[in-house]
Amino acid sequence: MDKGKNDLGPYLARVRKGLGLSLRTVEAETDVSNAYLSQLETGKIRTPSPTVLHTLALRYEVSYERLMALAGYPVPHSSVDDPPARSLDLAARLGDVSPEEEEALVDFLSLIRKRERGRS
Repeated sequence: MDKGKNDLGPYLARVRKGLGLSLRTVEAETDVSNAYLSQLETGKIRTPSPTVLHTLALRYEVSYERLMALAGYPVPHSSVDDPPARSLDLAARLGDVSPEEEEALVDFLSLIRKRERGRS
């Protein structure tokens, strides 16, 4: 089984929760049933259609290519690991961030990077 298929459900759940959305809200906004969304998030449905993935990518503001890859569809490697796509995914997962939280995140990332440079 493709590793990506194990990651899709938890990823979708993390992003949805990061945006502060309920399954019913996503259903109302995308016409994808909350039962289907729940089955996706829990891994009961492992390979949703590209159409569903596209709909969710638009609503969650994440990379369609990343969702396709996580669902096990072939995609060009470079598009999934594209830095802007990763940044958009991170922003969606974090949801609304206050200016103070943003500053704390930047400080924390700087600290991590400084430690990593010290190890090399």
